[in-house]
Amino acid sequence: MKHLIIVCGPMGVGKTTVCNLLKTKLPACVFLDGDWCWDMHPFVVNQETKNMVLDNIAYLLNQFLRCSVLENILFCWVIQEQSILNSVIARLSLEDCQLSVFALVCSPETLVARIQGDISQGLRTEDCIQRSLQRLPLYQDMDIPKIITDGRTVQEIAQEILNEINRSK
Repeated sequence: MKHLIIVCGPMGVGKTTVCNLLKTKLPACVFLDGDWCWDMHPFVVNQETKNMVLDNIAYLLNQFLRCSVLENILFCWVIQEQSILNSVIARLSLEDCQLSVFALVCSPETLVARIQGDISQGLRTEDCIQRSLQRLPLYQDMDIPKIITDGRTVQEIAQEILNEINRSK
């Protein structure tokens, strides 16, 4: 049986870092970051590009789900609303597939510190702070497990996800 693991959370919370580690700990695993599905310059967010990114994500995830070599599919993206998550899931062929969804969250102070670290390395711009802080409380309204990342290592967070996955089998 396949396993699709979706990890969401605001920019800077550590989704990509955690998924890159999980990829090495799960057998026959592939990782897709939703941001890769619309990495364009200039970055344009409108209805056309929103539809495009959802189509791109669904296409790639469905290809991974069909691939006989793969057992575990990791997907991360901001996904700050239940309706976005539902839209992604509705586009997928999930027969004979276990689905696990998690939100990574942290305090506003931790989020700002992490994003400022990325800014100092040239990985993000200053405007990311406000956008991430605006989205952070939205995860509390979603009906998915929340994993608090404050003061924890990437290894500890990945292990918590692995423990939850094993409990649900």
